[in-house]
Amino acid sequence: MPPGTIVQLPHATSAEAVATVRRAAIPLTGAATDYDALIERIGAARIVLLGEASHGTHEFYAERARITRRLIEREGFTAVAVEADWPDAYRVNRFVRGLGSDPDADRALLGFERFPTWMWRNADVLDFVTWLRSHNRAQGERQAGFYGLDLYSLHASAAAVVAYLQQVDPTAAVRARERYACFEPYASDSHRYGQAVVLGVSDPCRQRVVTQLVELRRRAGDYLRRDGLVAEDEQFVAEQNARVIADAEEYYRTMFGEHAASWNLRDRHMADTLDELVAHLDRHDGGPRVVVWAHNSHVGDARHTQMRERGELNLGQLMRERHGRDAVLVGFTTYDGSVTAAQDWGDPPRRRRVRPALPDSGEALLHATGIPDFLLLPELSQRLAETLRQPRLHRAIGVIYRPDTERASHYLLTRLADQFDALVHLDRTHAGHPLEREPSWDLLEPPETYPTAL
Repeated sequence: MPPGTIVQLPHATSAEAVATVRRAAIPLTGAATDYDALIERIGAARIVLLGEASHGTHEFYAERARITRRLIEREGFTAVAVEADWPDAYRVNRFVRGLGSDPDADRALLGFERFPTWMWRNADVLDFVTWLRSHNRAQGERQAGFYGLDLYSLHASAAAVVAYLQQVDPTAAVRARERYACFEPYASDSHRYGQAVVLGVSDPCRQRVVTQLVELRRRAGDYLRRDGLVAEDEQFVAEQNARVIADAEEYYRTMFGEHAASWNLRDRHMADTLDELVAHLDRHDGGPRVVVWAHNSHVGDARHTQMRERGELNLGQLMRERHGRDAVLVGFTTYDGSVTAAQDWGDPPRRRRVRPALPDSGEALLHATGIPDFLLLPELSQRLAETLRQPRLHRAIGVIYRPDTERASHYLLTRLADQFDALVHLDRTHAGHPLEREPSWDLLEPPETYPTAL
C-alpha cells in the first residue's frame, strides 16, 4: 500500500504512547541550548523548513525567529524565504540590506496589503526584521536576505516588471505594459479574472504573459552588461516577478476547477522559486543555506497525510524528493490557547479561543505528557518513531478558524514521524498581535462553558 494511504482510524492516546513521548521529549525552557539537538539534526543541510499550525500564533513566529537567528548567526544561513508574495517580501529584503527608502521595519512591511495582512504585519515579524537589519550591518557583503515564495501578487509583479524594463529597455517596457493590460479589468480582484475566463466572458491572458517571460529571459544578456552583480540581481528579481505572473494567471484559472490542481500549482511554484533562489544565491555567496517559514500544510511531507489521497503534493514533499536529507522539515503544534484569525475570508482578524485538541489527535498525545514545551526528533528513538507513525489527527488552522466545524475544517490524518523530521510542541499558545487591529480584535470569545464556567 502506498506510504501516504491512511486507512486506519486514529489511535487513542494510550499510557504507553504517552510514556514513550515523555521519555523522548527534549524540554524547551528558554535556555540557549534548547535547540542544540535540532541544530545537530540539521547538520550540513542547506534548506530548513520551519512550519506553524496556524497563521496567527505568537509562539510559532517567536520560536521560528529564535531558531532562525541561531542558524544565521552561528550556522551560516544567508536567506529567509517565507510564504509571502515576492514583491512584498523583496521590499523587506531591500530594507534589511540597508537599501531602499524605508526608514524602519514597520514601513518596510507596508507592502503586505493583501488579506491577511496580519500574517506578516505582526509584532513578531516586526521584531525579526528589525533584528535582521541590525545583524546585516555588521556582516559586510555576506548578509542574510528576506524573500517571498508565493504567487498571489499578479498586479504588483506586473508593475514591478514594467518598472524594471522602464529603466533598462523603455521600448520593451511598452510591450510589457500592453501585454499585462489584459489584466486591468480585474485589478481590484484577481479571482474575477479566473472566473471570467472559465465562464467564457474574457479571453485568457496566458499567451501574453508567457511571451513576456520568454522575452525577458532571452534579453537577459543585454541587460546584464550594464553593471555586473547589481544588474544580475535586478534581472533575477524581474524574471521572478514575470514568472509569478505566468503562474498566477494559471492559478486563478485553475482555482475554479478541482482543488488539487490549484493547490499543486501553488506549491510547485513555491518549490521552484526556492530552488531558483538557491541557484541565484549560489552564484554569489557560494553554498547558500535557506530557512523557510510556511504553514505545516506546506512544510510537512504530503505523502504521509490524507493530502496524498486527495491528489495533493506540497513544498516539503518536493524538497525531500529533490534534495533528500539536504532538506529538513520541522513541524509546530499546540494543544489550546488563542489565535488571531478571521471568521471568513476578507473579515477583520479577531483574537479567538482555540479549543483543546480532539482526543484522537497527535496534539492530545503530546499534551498528555504534561511537559509545557518540548522538541521531538523521531530519528533518535525507534520507539518514538513507531508511536508517531501511527495515524492520528493533526490540526491545521490557516487565516480562518471555524471551531463550530473544527473536525471537518481543521483536521486531517497524518503520520507525524514521517511527515516531519522534527516536531516542536508548544502546549498553550497565544494570539499574535497584528500591527493594525480594530477594537474588535481584543474581544476574546467567552469560553464554551460561559456563564457557568463548569
